[in-house]
Amino acid sequence: MPRTHDDNWDLASSVGATATMVAAGRAMASKDPRGLINDPFAEPLVRAVGVDFFTKMMDGELDLEAIENATSVRMQAMTDGMAVRTKYFDDYFVQNMGAAGTGIRQVVILASGLDSRAYRLPWPDGTVVYEIDQPQVIEFKTTTLAGIGAQPTAERRTVAIDLRADWPSALTAAGFDTSAPTAWLAEGLLIYLPPEAQDRLFDDITALSAPGSTIATEFVPGIVDFDADRVREMSGAFREHGIDIDMASLVYTGERNHVVDYLTGKGWQAEGVTRTELFRRNGIEAPPAEHDDPLGEIIFISGRLSN
Repeated sequence: MPRTHDDNWDLASSVGATATMVAAGRAMASKDPRGLINDPFAEPLVRAVGVDFFTKMMDGELDLEAIENATSVRMQAMTDGMAVRTKYFDDYFVQNMGAAGTGIRQVVILASGLDSRAYRLPWPDGTVVYEIDQPQVIEFKTTTLAGIGAQPTAERRTVAIDLRADWPSALTAAGFDTSAPTAWLAEGLLIYLPPEAQDRLFDDITALSAPGSTIATEFVPGIVDFDADRVREMSGAFREHGIDIDMASLVYTGERNHVVDYLTGKGWQAEGVTRTELFRRNGIEAPPAEHDDPLGEIIFISGRLSN
C-alpha cells in the first residue's frame, strides 16, 4: 500500500516493521564472534513484537533455500551491514560525549523505534536522552524493557509524536534546552521522508541547535534511481511468511538534496564515509556486488554546528 501523509503503523506493519527488522539485524550482529556491537535488548524487543519471520531470522531458523533471493551470503551481508552501521552511530555518541569529547549532555534520537542506546551506552552523568517516535512505538518499547527489568543509563525522556506533526514544540515542552548543545541522531529515517520533508527536518534541527551541536545520519544516493522491482522481488519473502508489506512502497524515491551539501549550507561542518569504507575499517570483507543492498552505497554522515 502506498504511503500517505497521515499513515500510521505498529511494529509489525509498514515502516514499523522495518524497525523490527533492523532490531533483528542488531541481535544477529550482537551474536557475531567479531564483537563489533553489543545490543542485549534487541533480541527481547524483537521477540516481544512477535513476528515469526523476524524471530526465525534472528535465531537462524529460516529455511533460506525456500525463500526467493535469500542466501546465507546475503544474510551475512545484511548482518555485517547492520554491525558497521550500528557501530558508526555508537561511536559517534561515545566519542562526542566521553571524557575527551565535547561535553554535550543533551541527546535527541529521532524516529527512535527499537533503538536501545538510552539503555546500553555508557552515558556521562547528567546526560538527558530524548526519544521521539509515534506514541504506540514509544509505549511498546518502554513497557517491554521495563518488563525485563532494564533501566536507562541516562535520564530518558520520551516524546510521543509523529515527526510529521509539530515535534519541535513537543520536544521543547518535554524540557529540551535550545541554549545547550545537542547530539542529534537521525538513523535509518531519511528514505521514509519525502525530499521536502528531509530538508524541513534539517531546517528544524538547525533552528533548535546551539553552536557546538553535533549530528549523525546517513544518505542513500541510490534512492534517486531506486530499483523498485528488485526490492519487490526481495519483499516476496516477507509476504510468504505472513508479513503484508511492500518494502518498495515505503520509501520516497527521486531527486533530493545531498545531506552533506544541505547541512553545510546550514552552517554545519559535515563529512561522510561510505559503508564500504566502514567495512574496511572494521576488517570485514564487503559483500559481493550481487548480494549488495538494492539501495546501493550508503554514506554515513556526521557534522558539527559552527560556533
